[in-house]
Amino acid sequence: MFRVLDIKNKIHLAFVAIVSMALIAILMALPTMLLWNWLMPVIFGLVKISFWQAIGLNLLTDIFFK
Repeated sequence: MFRVLDIKNKIHLAFVAIVSMALIAILMALPTMLLWNWLMPVIFGLVKISFWQAIGLNLLTDIFFK
């Protein structure tokens, strides 16, 4: 009986962790995208980025600087 509850708790914890990571990625990508699209095209003449590119940029900077 306890093993069933443990498995359900682990599945619930994994689900909460995945949803939390997705929400954090969204909350971090939106300001990145907005700031990039506001500053970089005007200052440096770079192109605007999409939301998914902002998520990729956050992941890339996380890899480089952590």
